[in-house]
Amino acid sequence: MTTIPSLISSSAVQGAYRNSKDLVADAAQKIDKPETKSFSELLQTAATEAITNVHEAEGVMQAGLQGKLNTQQIVEATMALESSVTVAVSVRDKFVAAYQEILRMPI
Repeated sequence: MTTIPSLISSSAVQGAYRNSKDLVADAAQKIDKPETKSFSELLQTAATEAITNVHEAEGVMQAGLQGKLNTQQIVEATMALESSVTVAVSVRDKFVAAYQEILRMPI
């Protein structure tokens, strides 16, 4: 019976190790660094997306009232609108809480 160490040569292990290092190096070079955005840019993007979502939901609801869309599409638009409003209200509440906390700080 042969053991595992006798079946694998050291040169094969070293070659496999070198190949894996090359793969990792290639993958690291291909990964692009994400853009870093400021907090205000992220907030502006989120607000713009929320406003766009509200306008789209209003359009879907108007089309639904005219009988152009089915109930499923109206419900999906309403659910998306509800989640956008919930996030906007949560963010507003956090800002108000932070502002109140700043006001309580001693000068």
